[in-house]
Amino acid sequence: MLGGMAKAKGHGMLEELLRKIGDRTARVGVVGLGYVGIPLAMRISEMGLPVLGFDILPERIRQLTAGESPIRHIAPKAIAAMNARGFQATGDYSRAAECDALLICVPTPLDKHREPDLRFVTATMESLAPHLRAGQLLSLESTTWPGTTAEVLAPYFTAAGLTPGVDAFLVYSPEREDPGNPDFDTSRIPKVVGGDDPASQAAGVALYSAFIDTVVPVSSSRAAEMVKLLENIYRAVNIGLVNELKIVAQRMGLDIFEVIGAAATKPFGFKAFYPGPGIGGHCIPVDPFYLTWKAREYGIHTRFIELAGEVNASMPDYVVGKALQALNARGKVMSGARLLCLGIAYKPDVDDVRESPSVLVMERLRDWGAVLDYSDSHVPVFPVMREHSFDLASVALTAEVVAGYDAVLILTDHSDVDYAMLREHAALIIDARGRYSSNPAGNIVPA
Repeated sequence: MLGGMAKAKGHGMLEELLRKIGDRTARVGVVGLGYVGIPLAMRISEMGLPVLGFDILPERIRQLTAGESPIRHIAPKAIAAMNARGFQATGDYSRAAECDALLICVPTPLDKHREPDLRFVTATMESLAPHLRAGQLLSLESTTWPGTTAEVLAPYFTAAGLTPGVDAFLVYSPEREDPGNPDFDTSRIPKVVGGDDPASQAAGVALYSAFIDTVVPVSSSRAAEMVKLLENIYRAVNIGLVNELKIVAQRMGLDIFEVIGAAATKPFGFKAFYPGPGIGGHCIPVDPFYLTWKAREYGIHTRFIELAGEVNASMPDYVVGKALQALNARGKVMSGARLLCLGIAYKPDVDDVRESPSVLVMERLRDWGAVLDYSDSHVPVFPVMREHSFDLASVALTAEVVAGYDAVLILTDHSDVDYAMLREHAALIIDARGRYSSNPAGNIVPA
């Protein structure tokens, strides 16, 4: 009898949530207003649902409230338009009770032992827990190991007297943002959704279908969590492969970018990945370690994944080694050499330096005694980072400035750089991005 009553109650709450989603009255809370949360909030707002944004950073809340964009590739006018539609940013987590759905988009980095660090997730849940209520949907979007939603988040519902699938709903839906990519915005990237009971799955699919063009249901939250890891491990492994092949090709006197370009003409069975000074960003350098850590619980050693990680982690040292050799060949030593690092964001045309291999290269060069500057129009001042510190600001990239350095290292190839000017005026260029692959010159050393 009690089971039947609980089922009826849960069905009624699901129907009420689905009704609110359908008539666009469901208020959605986006928790974590960064590279994932802001585009997500913008899209939800565009589709007519009321949105409330949560963040722990007062400056981030101030910027958004004032119509300013804290992210370079998002225009201030887009923030202002979202505000005009009723968006509010707040640090008051008690307002979570106003929300019918809560989407968690907070960082999940690695700790100093390269193991998963869920402190941001658990701190968020501690802040939300007193304000969880019946009828709410909670979705975790942060990258994590399979089992996190069920093992870490579900107990917060239990402690609040709620049962997922009965009087509340819980899903995992991994973020798939690609900052700065003009070809894929939030609405057009298919969204994977996994819940561990039919009601949660139905609620999650309905919510995301309200603002995402294509929703892909999977059988459980664990399956959805594994999807996210697979996507980025696939990229990490293939980048590791081409990074290793780059070293082989250079030793053989071959241009790896020419080889990849020719291979990419094959219309089946091949996808082009490109080498660089390492891997960066909030996902690819981190995600493989989430799976290798969890796999150990099952007695499995993920040798293939870890080998790719070792190759990618070795690339900053490889670039520095090439710089050492190139300077030495010109009668210079690294200690005291004036070097300009070009691009410190983790990929072209964004302002995100998280896990950037450029920063690792800079640290290695500093350890060798080099005198460093950097130029990056997207990052005007070197940001405060947890593990890295440089008291530097971006220098202007002019012919006179470039000519004053012993070498320029192309670490991130932003599209707004005058590479012809650079080639003409730099004494030496260490090219870790293959920018001059099709147009070499005597002062360019591939790295």
